[in-house]
Amino acid sequence: MLNSNDSQIKASVIVPIYNGENDLPDLIRCLQLQTYPRNQIEYILVDNNSNDRTAKILKASVIEGAKKGLLFKALQKSQIQSSYAARNQGIKAARGEILAFTDADCRPFPDWIEKLIQPFTNPDIGIVVGGLIALPGNSLLEKYAERTKMMSPHFLLEHPFGAFGQTANLAICKKAFKQIGLFRPYLTTGGDADICWRIQRETGFKLTFSGEAIIRHRHRSTLPELISQWQRYGRSHLYLHELHGVDLMEDLTFKTSLYCLSRWLFKDLPRDSFQLIQGKVPVIDLIKTPIELIISQARNSGQREAILPEKARQIEWLD
Repeated sequence: MLNSNDSQIKASVIVPIYNGENDLPDLIRCLQLQTYPRNQIEYILVDNNSNDRTAKILKASVIEGAKKGLLFKALQKSQIQSSYAARNQGIKAARGEILAFTDADCRPFPDWIEKLIQPFTNPDIGIVVGGLIALPGNSLLEKYAERTKMMSPHFLLEHPFGAFGQTANLAICKKAFKQIGLFRPYLTTGGDADICWRIQRETGFKLTFSGEAIIRHRHRSTLPELISQWQRYGRSHLYLHELHGVDLMEDLTFKTSLYCLSRWLFKDLPRDSFQLIQGKVPVIDLIKTPIELIISQARNSGQREAILPEKARQIEWLD
């Protein structure tokens, strides 16, 4: 059981990083500004075989953190190219009772850890999911993601198979990892759902949501990036089908696509254009349907083409 005084709970923040030189300076600044007691927290940054300036930036973060009384650790995980393998490296090195996860393209609010830790004073809680909102962006695709709340955890908390959270903003008590093992190190996507479902199914720990533990997330700004993102989501669905029996998604048929495009051209587009002129809707509403069709097609192709590697079934354990 954790101390009822949540400020005395030791925490570890774990971040897997691959070629993060553009994101790391802002992320590190956000971590330095955390309001959680400095003597109760450590920040573990794991370089997952980057080939840019990531290693140099991480080394500097350790030195800079020490000057400010903050404990930053820079680790490497180069044998397996997977964010989950990198997270496992961080978990093994962590000294905290609670392990919090985020990513290089995320920007935590200053009280993120403080709010994320609070629910763990209830001994039944083993997983806490935090809130995700969009970083302001200039591209139409970033505005679309913000408009549709693409990364909102509420969609995942209401998942028909079982609630889970994204590793962009997730905390898990270390005791749960000791019981069911770590992330599957060879899995390349879907590991957040897998770990949450395993914990809830195989232990007595429960999952809860902390809406005040907020992280801003940078969304994809180009079409190739968006397509790649949703293809990955499609692959994760196939992997979770193989690992847990989740129902596969239905394919987007040509007939359905044609119907959606026709409705958009002859109904939605004229209506939204008129509302745009009146200032009632943003310009992004005019192209929501084409974007949604692109997303659906990318997700379907990812699921259709995915093959779960046999190694991805392996579970790594704490020593």
